[in-house]
Amino acid sequence: MSILILGVGNILLSDEGLGVRAVEKLKEGYIFPENVKLLDGGTLGIDLLYFLEGAERLIIVDAVMGGGPPGTLYKFSGDEVKAYFRGKVSAHELGIQEVLGIAQLTGKYPKEVVVIGMEPESLEISLELSQTVRNSLEKLVKLIIEQLKDWQTEVKHVDERTRNTA
Repeated sequence: MSILILGVGNILLSDEGLGVRAVEKLKEGYIFPENVKLLDGGTLGIDLLYFLEGAERLIIVDAVMGGGPPGTLYKFSGDEVKAYFRGKVSAHELGIQEVLGIAQLTGKYPKEVVVIGMEPESLEISLELSQTVRNSLEKLVKLIIEQLKDWQTEVKHVDERTRNTA
């Protein structure tokens, strides 16, 4: 089963880029089986349709304005995903909504779509995540890993690989 982990957001706007930063952290700290692809989708929008093709399961990692305190984790699946994107206003999120809509119309919509995100603290111009989001990033990564495990997909922490090859 082909799985795509898609981190989206604008890294120039602090916590808005946390989806991209989470994918970077996953790439640095974990080893994934061949059926799992990680993608920094940034603010590509409609251009993401090409990368979505063939993905049977999709995890979208994004900053989520859910009204909770900064650092609050969110997970949406099934119909919750469509409801989540209905309220979006930023350019990259409208692009993802369009991509998912086109994928559905063309029969290329993944069998499962999950959005995993976190409440941002700052959307100021900065390449750095806020301290609150930075402190909660590992929890976000663990939530992504848990979703993969729910899909019977095992990943290894880089430390495991280093121990096993030593």
